[in-house]
Amino acid sequence: MLASLTDEEMIRQCLSTQPNQCFETLYNRYVGKVYQRCLSMTKDSEKAEDFTHDIFLKVFDKLNAFQQRSSFSTWLYSIAYNYCADQLRLAKRFNTTEITESLEQQLDESQEALLHEESVLMVKQAMETLTLKERALLRLKYEDGLSIDEIAKLYAIKPSAVKMRLKRSREKVQHVYTRQFMG
Repeated sequence: MLASLTDEEMIRQCLSTQPNQCFETLYNRYVGKVYQRCLSMTKDSEKAEDFTHDIFLKVFDKLNAFQQRSSFSTWLYSIAYNYCADQLRLAKRFNTTEITESLEQQLDESQEALLHEESVLMVKQAMETLTLKERALLRLKYEDGLSIDEIAKLYAIKPSAVKMRLKRSREKVQHVYTRQFMG
C-alpha cells in the first residue's frame, strides 16, 4: 500500500502511525539518488556513503517538520546539497583534500590519450573558476539530470533565472577553456 502513495501522501498518512515503514519506503526510493549527489560533490565513495547515511538520519529526524511547500524530493535534495557543501567547507578549512582534486597524471604512450587528459584537465581547471553555486547548478542539470523546473524549485527562483545562470556558467567554462586551449 505504501509503495502506491506519493511521498507527500505517505508522510501525511503514515508518519504518525507507521513511522518505520514510512522512513523505510522513503529511504528505499531516494538512497541511490542521494548517494549519487554526495558522490558527485565529494568524488569519494566512502565519504559519499557516510554523508548519505548522515543526511537520512537528519531528514528522518526532521521529517515531522516537512511543511510540503515543495515536493519531498526537492526538500531532500536541498538538505543533501547543503549538508555536503557544509562538510566540504569544513574539510577545506582543515586543509583536507578538496572536491576538485587534480587529475592523476598517467603515463600513456598514446598521443590521443595524452590530448584527452590535457583536455579533461583544462575543463576541470575551467570548472574550478566557477563559484560553488555555479558548479552545483551545472552538476544538478548535467550530472544529476534535474529539469530546469526542478532546479528552479530547489533554489526558489524562476525557470528563466535557472536558464540564464546555466547559460552564463557554461559560457564562463567555455571562455576559460578556449583561452587555455588557444593560449
